[in-house]
Amino acid sequence: MSVIKGVWLEDLTWPEAKVQFATNPVVVIPIGAAAKAHGPHLSLKTDALTARALAQALVERLPVVAAPVLGFGFYPAFASFAGSQHLGIDTFKAVVRDLIGNFTSHGVQRIALLNTGVSTEKPLDEIAAEHPDALVLHMRLMGQAAEVLVENRDSGHADERETSVVLALEPRSVRLDRLALDGPFEVTGATGDPRRATAFKGERLLAARVDDLIETLVRRWPDLST
Repeated sequence: MSVIKGVWLEDLTWPEAKVQFATNPVVVIPIGAAAKAHGPHLSLKTDALTARALAQALVERLPVVAAPVLGFGFYPAFASFAGSQHLGIDTFKAVVRDLIGNFTSHGVQRIALLNTGVSTEKPLDEIAAEHPDALVLHMRLMGQAAEVLVENRDSGHADERETSVVLALEPRSVRLDRLALDGPFEVTGATGDPRRATAFKGERLLAARVDDLIETLVRRWPDLST
């Protein structure tokens, strides 16, 4: 049986968290929308579901502390879709700064922002530049080894990649009868073609992304591999 190396912050008591922080851990803050349009075939929680799964994989393989998923962010392209929750860029940056400030006030020095969005990339890069011991991990840049499995590689949203990942993580969240999408993004809330998505592709995409995330974290903080 494999040994879990890390821990979710939410599972600890505050004295246990204090002990964890005294060991100079890397705290991973997963960022993924809890409610954002992903076409008519994927649930609003798709990004949060993915962020949670990636952070869980890191907890299983590295001695990190995973913070609760930050489910609200800067998603201007989706603000008009029913149910989608969007923060203004200044509000989003203030929230992330406050979270980092909370952790640093408790003695945390090393923070990794695990980002599943695209519009959140620039503001998170700007915030990380303010903190020498912060690292941003953009999911979009991870997992290139599995790209050979993707038949439609055009960049998209709620596309073959994203739909495959949800099929792997929570297939009941995919409305299979709505996979054939017609219409512009402004109407469907999706780009790209999800019809060739499979759970197998999703599993491989997730595994490749996790491998890249781990490699990036260990390269920045080599003690994580001990």
